[in-house]
Amino acid sequence: MPWAHLRLPPFPQVATRLLGLVSQENVQLHQLCDLISSDAAFAGEVLTVANSLLYAPRYPASSILQAVVVLGANALQGMCMTVGVRAYLGRSMHYPAMRGLWSHNIACALVARRLAAAGSLDKDAAYTAGILHDIGRFALSVIQPQDYAKLLESHCGSPQSMLAREQELFGWDHCETGQRLIASWKLPAAFDAVVCEHHDPPEAEAEWGMAELIKLSCRIADAAGFPAFPGCETTPYGELLELLPTRERLAFHPDLDTLIAEIAATIHDIESA
Repeated sequence: MPWAHLRLPPFPQVATRLLGLVSQENVQLHQLCDLISSDAAFAGEVLTVANSLLYAPRYPASSILQAVVVLGANALQGMCMTVGVRAYLGRSMHYPAMRGLWSHNIACALVARRLAAAGSLDKDAAYTAGILHDIGRFALSVIQPQDYAKLLESHCGSPQSMLAREQELFGWDHCETGQRLIASWKLPAAFDAVVCEHHDPPEAEAEWGMAELIKLSCRIADAAGFPAFPGCETTPYGELLELLPTRERLAFHPDLDTLIAEIAATIHDIESA
């Protein structure tokens, strides 16, 4: 199927415009607040996420301005992308497989945030990258939600094995689709490697950066019981920890049950908002 015929719906403009604004050096807080507040429904969702367990502010934010001041512009990126992805999925969230995919993305983002905090990478940027890493899947699910839900429910194999099945169904896999979307929506180029390489095998000797962090975060989310599809083959958690750089491995969660409980509680808090 030619790319132009996929008829992908646009991503919420507030979220994509915000990513562009935050990347500017001299952006003013009032610009961010005005942009988010221009869509009342979106602003309400952002405020809900800002007050969730994900950020756990000491004092609840009662306005977008207060949320921005307390949490910062970088955290705002992740909040808006979380709201944007959920809005983008829309009615496809009625399918259990899509809700599982949504949970996988949140879990990946939460793991990425913790991994980044354990090392030297920006934790808010890592969370945003985790939310966006499977944006190609979300796009394919929006095009044909019923067919894609069936594919997610029926397929068994490694995460990478799903790519060939997607190509059979759409002519595009979700990594290729995500890469095209990054360009089409004019999102920062830094996300390119995140969306198109996250199923490449992680390498213990590879240079540690955002793309490698998301590769492992995605697999850790699978191992923690939040796979992208039910029949996903997972790598044992202990083996994944061995692939982390020494600093991250020592500072990250060694206890899988604790990690699972924290991810589940945060996902529940966001979803019940």
